[in-house]
Parts: sequence; structure tokens; C-alpha cells
Amino acid sequence: MATKIVNMPRVPVGEMQSEHPLFIYLRYGEFGADSYSDPHSHSWGQLNYASRGVMQIEVAGQRFLSPPQYGVWVPPGMEHSCYMRDAVVYRSVYIASEQCGDFPGDPCTLAIGAISRAIFSDFAARDVRLPETPADIRLAQVLIDQLRCAPLQPRYLPYAHSIGLSQVMQALQADPGDNRTLAEWSQQVHVSERTLARQCLRELGMSFGDWRQRLRFLAAIEALDGRHTVQEIAFDMGYSSASAFISMFQRQAGCTPEQYRRQGLRG
Repeated sequence: MATKIVNMPRVPVGEMQSEHPLFIYLRYGEFGADSYSDPHSHSWGQLNYASRGVMQIEVAGQRFLSPPQYGVWVPPGMEHSCYMRDAVVYRSVYIASEQCGDFPGDPCTLAIGAISRAIFSDFAARDVRLPETPADIRLAQVLIDQLRCAPLQPRYLPYAHSIGLSQVMQALQADPGDNRTLAEWSQQVHVSERTLARQCLRELGMSFGDWRQRLRFLAAIEALDGRHTVQEIAFDMGYSSASAFISMFQRQAGCTPEQYRRQGLRG
């Protein structure tokens, strides 16, 4: 299937130059599978958030994956592009540069909490792009405050630089259900288990098991948009039982796989 080029939302210049006291602008959309946005930049800060599906965003040479519980923060002026391997329900909030002083100066992922998700959902349901009423302006300010204090991390699913560990990660991305231990992988890539474990902590900021669990969670999100049963997905992800898979998913998403599938999490 050919990749579809999409025009990612930009802040409309006409509205920026109006008399409106604009400090936040919101956009919504649904992009089909295998969609791509060309590199671009703008003078405002931007949070890209997929309320359904997983977005892959390239910012300043770094790759970020954004599951529904996280948004990718792009500071003002940074070039970025986006790729959606599977269908995505998209939310974006642009924040005026003068409001970005307390936001991270580097691209990162921000946790999207229940309050932020509810505001996104309310604005999207009413198609509010420019908050104009006093109530909506107050909601917009609450959203900014929530995003300012949101827990952050450099990347949800970081990638390694070491050759051996990179080979392991590439193999797992091709088959997230591969249950080989770190010791078995060390024999495969001819690097000691201790070295691989140190590289995980140093380059990924987490253990091998935590990284693989995040990878499986992202793969499960995409699989849940299909017709596979939860048990089939659990086995495909390398779990010996559906209950173990459901427990992992609930820890990551705050809901069960079936709840995610039914509710759509269109926050």
C-alpha cells in the first residue's frame, strides 16, 4: 500500500493575526493507516496526542512513539514530521510561545492525565478550536496548567545506540512475542548479558523487561483495532495466559483491553 501524505494541522495565520486574544489553538482529525506528514516547523509550541492508535513523530532527529496515554511535546521552532502506521484519532494543541516558558525546552513525551483527556474530549466533541467564551478560555488555561505539570520522560519507547542492543530491539519490533531472555539474546548478538543489561539502563533508562513490556503494549494497541480476540493478542505478544496480558495492559493503560476496545479512548 502506498504511503498517504497528509497535511498536519498548522496554526492558521489569519486567526493568529486577528484581534482574538489567542494563546491556544486546537485541532482534531482522523488519519488512515500508512499516513505521513512532511517535515515542518512553526513558531508555537505543540502537543501531538493520539487519543486512539499510536503516532510516530520525528523531532530534531529523534523518534518518539506516542500511545494514547502520552503526548509528544514539540518546542517552538523545532522541525518535526509524523508517521501513522495504523489509523489514528489525532488531537493537537498549539500553545503561544510566550506561554511555553515553563514547558520543556527539548522534545519529550508528556503523560496525558484524566483532566487533560476530559478537556480534549469536551473541546473535540464541540469542535472548539479557538476558545472564545469565558468558560472555554478558563478550560484552556486549565489544560495548559495540567500539561505544564504533567509527568515527562524523554521518550516512551527509547532506542539504543549500541550495535548489539540495537539488533535485539530490531528483532523484537519484528516479533514482540519473542520470549527469549536477555541471556539468550546475548548469545545471539555475541555480547555478554551483563553488558546488555548495563546498556539497557544507560541508553534506554529502563530494564530490558520494562522496554519489552512497553513494546508489547504498543503492539497490542494496534492489534486491538483489528478483529483478533484478547486471548489471540495475548499469545501473539508472548504471554502464556490472557490474564497476564490483561494485567500488563491495565497497568499501562488504566483499563482492560476490552474496555479500550469498547470505549475507543477518544479522549
